[in-house]
Amino acid sequence: MYLIKPSLAVKISIFILLFFVTNAIRSYPLLDSIILPRYAEAPEYRNGAGCSISSSSSVCDSSNVHIAMTLDSEYLRGSMAAVLSVLKHASCPENVFFHFISSESDKFGTDLLSQLVRSSFPSLNFKVYVFKESLVKKLISSSIREALENPLNYARNYLAELLEPCVNRVIYLDSDLLVVDDIHKLWSISLTGSRLIGAPEYCHANFTKYFSDGFWENQFLSKVFDGRKNKPCYFNTGVMVMDLEKWREGKYRRKIERWMEVQKQRRIYELGSLPPFLLVFAGDVEAIDHKWNQHGLGGDNVVGSCRSLHPGPVSLLHWSGKGKPWSRLDAKMPCPLDHLWAPYDLYLHQQQEYELPISSL
Repeated sequence: MYLIKPSLAVKISIFILLFFVTNAIRSYPLLDSIILPRYAEAPEYRNGAGCSISSSSSVCDSSNVHIAMTLDSEYLRGSMAAVLSVLKHASCPENVFFHFISSESDKFGTDLLSQLVRSSFPSLNFKVYVFKESLVKKLISSSIREALENPLNYARNYLAELLEPCVNRVIYLDSDLLVVDDIHKLWSISLTGSRLIGAPEYCHANFTKYFSDGFWENQFLSKVFDGRKNKPCYFNTGVMVMDLEKWREGKYRRKIERWMEVQKQRRIYELGSLPPFLLVFAGDVEAIDHKWNQHGLGGDNVVGSCRSLHPGPVSLLHWSGKGKPWSRLDAKMPCPLDHLWAPYDLYLHQQQEYELPISSL
């Protein structure tokens, strides 16, 4: 008798079948089938000299560098590339722990998403958390771009509750970026005084445009920035160092939700999940070097046109905006900087995606 070791493709196919058979009670009224993309297995990256030795793969290990990202079927390709970029450039990749936040309504579900991540990163330290959209759905207002209304965009507001209490500090990263420097450098940045958010600030931007005329004309609302330690400046919430211990103590989730409630009543902004963060934190942010968020590479929120890099060094490339590098590359209409993203793309173009007709079960 010959013992045949099953291929990765067979393993995933079996997993999909078992998943749907054991979850037959769950209905998918809008789906006729599930298309599961395939991704290549990434290289293994090992710790360099001088790295702390993890005693285990536990979430609470003191040597961990904690990174939180959303994980969903629509942006999975971007998330895979982002994870690869972090590991490739990290001095201690085995000490990085990823906290993936997935929506309870995602068509793949957390089990399938976890399996896809594990198939590309067999040794990765990670955990997938379920985000209950009901926490925020009634607070979301319409935005300038429909994608900005996705409840998962607001998951960063709830990290302090979603993650284990032992996780007191986390780096939040969007899924449409590449880290091209050692993530431990960003992790080691100090949040001084009472500050609980660290991010690159852009004080040359017109801060007033992020809120409506009615907001600025309302003396009660606009005085929220009075008394801040510094001039309130725009910062991009796609790259942040967050002190979750201070967040929990100060009940900052509720402070953000209050501004979302005001928005439902008065319509004071247009840009989704960003303005509430500005209202709560702008003027009291630990300013991080701009090299850690070369943002806007996806163009604006309407056109998604090509952009060039800002002057200066680069540690992180961020395709914030409408245009995403994988979409433009597939359409054979890439922007010049999209070619920098392509080497990190683990998506297997030339192989057939898995399709499992739900009606056949």
